[in-house]
Amino acid sequence: MHENALQSPDNEANEALGPLGLLKRPAIRQACKLVLDTGVAALSWVVATSLVRQELPTLYGVASWVAFAMSVNLVFRYTSQHFRLLGIEEAESFIFGTIVMVSILLLASVFQDRLGLDLDSRNLLLVAGLITCPMWLALRLVFVAGYHRLSQRRFATRDRLNPVGNHGQSVHRTLIVGAGRAGALLCQELRANPQLQCEVVGFVDDALEKQGVRIHGIPVLGHSHLLPIFIKECQATQVILAMPRVPGAKLKQLSELLQIQGVRVKTVPGISNLIGDRPWKPELRDIAIEDLLRREPVTLDLTAISQEVEGSVVLITGAGGSIGSELARQVAPFRPGRLVLLGRGENSLWEVERDLRRQFPGMNLAVELCDIRNSLRLQRAFESCNPAIVFHAAAHKHVPFLERNPEEAIENNIFGTLNVLKAALAGNVRIFVNISTDKAVNPTNVLGVSKRIAESLVMQAADEAPADRRFVSVRFGNVLGSRGSVIPLFRDQIRTGGPLTVTHPDMTRYFMTIPEASQLVLQAGVLGETGKVFVLNMGEPVRIVDMAMDMARLSGLNPGIDIDIQFTGMRPGEKLYEELFMDSEHGNGDPQAKVFEAMQPPPDPWLLDVSLHKLREAIHLPEGQRQREMLRCFKQLVPSYQPSSQGLGRYAEAASGPSPPVLEEVPLFN
Repeated sequence: MHENALQSPDNEANEALGPLGLLKRPAIRQACKLVLDTGVAALSWVVATSLVRQELPTLYGVASWVAFAMSVNLVFRYTSQHFRLLGIEEAESFIFGTIVMVSILLLASVFQDRLGLDLDSRNLLLVAGLITCPMWLALRLVFVAGYHRLSQRRFATRDRLNPVGNHGQSVHRTLIVGAGRAGALLCQELRANPQLQCEVVGFVDDALEKQGVRIHGIPVLGHSHLLPIFIKECQATQVILAMPRVPGAKLKQLSELLQIQGVRVKTVPGISNLIGDRPWKPELRDIAIEDLLRREPVTLDLTAISQEVEGSVVLITGAGGSIGSELARQVAPFRPGRLVLLGRGENSLWEVERDLRRQFPGMNLAVELCDIRNSLRLQRAFESCNPAIVFHAAAHKHVPFLERNPEEAIENNIFGTLNVLKAALAGNVRIFVNISTDKAVNPTNVLGVSKRIAESLVMQAADEAPADRRFVSVRFGNVLGSRGSVIPLFRDQIRTGGPLTVTHPDMTRYFMTIPEASQLVLQAGVLGETGKVFVLNMGEPVRIVDMAMDMARLSGLNPGIDIDIQFTGMRPGEKLYEELFMDSEHGNGDPQAKVFEAMQPPPDPWLLDVSLHKLREAIHLPEGQRQREMLRCFKQLVPSYQPSSQGLGRYAEAASGPSPPVLEEVPLFN
């Protein structure tokens, strides 16, 4: 083989660039830093000698000092630092290096007779020690300042000669709203990545103490109320809202103000989707409806969660779904001994597994392809994994579909939950968390009544489980961006030009973001007392039509002009509004500020056993009789169930007759 064939592409590129290419090699760069620091150490000795003795130093004195100073330099690995990314940690390192250097010189001068040293002047050594490390730091600061000045000059030249930028993209004159840590980090990122085509021209912040100051050399112009004036004066074409902690109401107010100005609006992720030790990153993106509904971030008891999760085997059913997959992402940072993803959708599981392996490469991760309706397969999966914590998120949730196919809700949401509970009781599961819904309160649809029965099953399992185990249910409302949510529907309708379809102008729903819901489920599972049903604080209900109009505006459309809104009528099983508690349930906020307890009476074990046996038999009855018997069982188990006249309620009159006899009774958790 020819020796040129062994040459790597990087080497070829470096040779093609000549000396500039060679400077990109780590060894060459390290050598250059070493030479520069050696020269600065020599200069420091010259300066110190001139100050103390008013004379030039000897060559021996310079060499001796350089040898000592560079020894300290190598110990602290100053030449390994990246000059361009100098930060507070590096500055602290130079301060500590100065202290160490001076301390060594003081000790050496005190004990020079015992050590056999011949030190000329203590003052000269101390002055040299005090200025060497600061001069090394000054060298780096000069480099950083020069680099930024050169970058700005190149940017200004490119802007002047080519205002359209690379690849036909405009150069955006950018205002950053938020002069805090997030805004400062964002400014650094934009400067370090010229390909983003953003020139930061000013900060805007409401804090009085920040008015008039400069951050990274860029002025804080004033209060956000004056944004229209600043946009005009600075000729800004882009505004970035760098406020990850600000409530959604404030973000919505700013967004509406900026849309009138016709500028490009971007934002950064909120901190509500972070947990564990995941770092916050200033990633730019468009404002989404989730941002406008942002609330105060969830304050979690991280210590309690870590104590329960770390080292434990955690199993999540329905792990391929929106809630199940996000629960997996929230659990992973707490370093479980093993994380088991259980579900029946192989493609969804594969996507979640791939994402988790990318984010947490060292985690012990397993996938169980299993349908919770298959009790034998489920039992074997539990036996092989032996989970200590189970989050049960597997369920059918589409309201109209379940009204037309109530058998699926019974098989999956009720008997599937029963199968998971049996497997958990037979194993060593110490925490079981069932994911429920606000539709279980005074239910009007099959989804709500099936989930209410599932809550009763969890309460019954808690009563039969050993005292050291916890079985709880957690209710919450609609989740933004989940499968079947109205948000993806509106996005598709906006993409295709509309119209936006809303069932009723007064329809309201409670909404949570997926990370917020998952974090509170995690919190309730850790702190919750066994046998309880917890309700997440979902804030104020939101009108669906308002959400549709907000999403249209965020897409640059004027509702009613650029895109139509049509009211299609309520679907089978739907209510105008959802409730958090029944009249008999009194909310108790003891467990956590955003988690309430629904005070429920325990279920009647005999009634639960008999009714579930009837439900199992009803599935196999002929058409008509099947729906009537299912409806009768639902009413027996959940007296507050008021079936929709457009759904299963069509059989309500026929279901009021006598129920067929029960052939046999089988204990629930046998």
